[in-house]
Amino acid sequence: MKTDQENKSTTNRRDFIKTSAIAAAAFMIVPRHVLGGPGYLAPSDRLIIASIGVGGKGQSDINMFAKSGKADIAYLCDVDDRRAATSVKNFPKAKYYKDYREMLDKEHKNFDAVSISTPDHNHAIQALAAMQLGKHVYVQKPLTHDIYEARILTAAAKKYKVVTQMGNQGASNDGPRQMKEWYEAGLIGDVHTVYAWTDRPVWPQGIPWPAKKADIPKELDWNLWLGTAPEKDFVDKLVPFNWRGWWDYGTGALGDMGCHLIEAPFSVLNLKYAKEVEASVGSVYVDEFKRGYFPESCPPSSHVTLKFPKTDKTKGDVTLHWMDGGIQPERPAELEANETFGDGGNGTLFIGTKGKMMSETYSANPKLLPLSRNKDIKVKEKYARVKDGANGHYAQWVDAAIAGYGKQEVSSPFEIAGPLTEALLMANLAIRSFDIKKNVNGKNTYPGRYMKMLWDNDNMKITNFDEANQFVKREYRSGWNNLTL
Repeated sequence: MKTDQENKSTTNRRDFIKTSAIAAAAFMIVPRHVLGGPGYLAPSDRLIIASIGVGGKGQSDINMFAKSGKADIAYLCDVDDRRAATSVKNFPKAKYYKDYREMLDKEHKNFDAVSISTPDHNHAIQALAAMQLGKHVYVQKPLTHDIYEARILTAAAKKYKVVTQMGNQGASNDGPRQMKEWYEAGLIGDVHTVYAWTDRPVWPQGIPWPAKKADIPKELDWNLWLGTAPEKDFVDKLVPFNWRGWWDYGTGALGDMGCHLIEAPFSVLNLKYAKEVEASVGSVYVDEFKRGYFPESCPPSSHVTLKFPKTDKTKGDVTLHWMDGGIQPERPAELEANETFGDGGNGTLFIGTKGKMMSETYSANPKLLPLSRNKDIKVKEKYARVKDGANGHYAQWVDAAIAGYGKQEVSSPFEIAGPLTEALLMANLAIRSFDIKKNVNGKNTYPGRYMKMLWDNDNMKITNFDEANQFVKREYRSGWNNLTL
């Protein structure tokens, strides 16, 4: 017997076939043999997708869904007509909206799933709105902007019984599975320390907010782009990419690359929630002698240390070091002078009691150290690989959504992606707290610089430095409701 959710999904598809002009133009319900044999998929076996944010990464996302051969892009939504132009051209039968709320309100009976590729600060409110309508969701990394948002989306996926996937496509690569097999075979002993590093940011950080406002392009709805973020004047070079370096909208290098580089430690070691965090950040000089303080902008570099409690895959706590802005850990002694560390600018290093292993971005090309150990590895394949690896991340979600909640596995469901995102955001919480000023006896001090912050996971709060908790959950701009299940 079908569940209410499955009946609802079936009804939605049936309604779509009957009433949607898009469906009528795209399909004809005729016998399979007339359409050319076993390769044909009936409309009821296809995933009808609405996409929010269809330029840049959103454009490539919907192209990959369409490439799966089992998905139809029925609706497009973007606040910037310039960014949407190519997708509108590529999917001429798809109906176009600027406001995702209008699209969800008017068209929710006509699609099954929603893909979200917008700036970080609007991910959560868009994803939750879709899930509350019973829609499967694919959300670009990082899953959310705030720790509270990540916790809400993790709970929502379970409550609304929808198929979820975060867009950290390396989770579908062979790398994490191969490293799990090596680790569980005992090749490097018990892991106690992990390093992850990146050469990002490649956008401006550690700078003051521009003093001069600019004219809003006629194609851009600035109010909708701001969404949950505070009211501000439009400035040049913020859209479409440099928003990543501003705390109101982005999550810095950690948000951009952390999901790709820390996914492997989470997968291999079964990490969940950190219990403490501390950070240091790179200096910004506004003149020869004075250090700049720009609280609106992410720093140019950082080194964060997170400690995770013992898991069923480790014998004790695990210390994870994150480094960005070109900072890298010391090269392992087992690596020869001319051998590449990670992929050069990015990588992940596992240090165990019996050895080490490393990988590149997206957990690609894992290797045991020294590299000579990789010649004769004889470990049985234990974990099924995803067809086409990182590229198959999209088709995997499409197949699972067609099958229905709980029927097929995906690589980065919110039950995994949520805690992973929280770890990144806790690192950012420590980074943002680094330069919090506190007046003590008439003098400015910076207690955040010197603290190891202790995390109460159940209550989502730092217990020994209350000033840091302002970054756990932000208040949305008036007119944009805070998240509630």
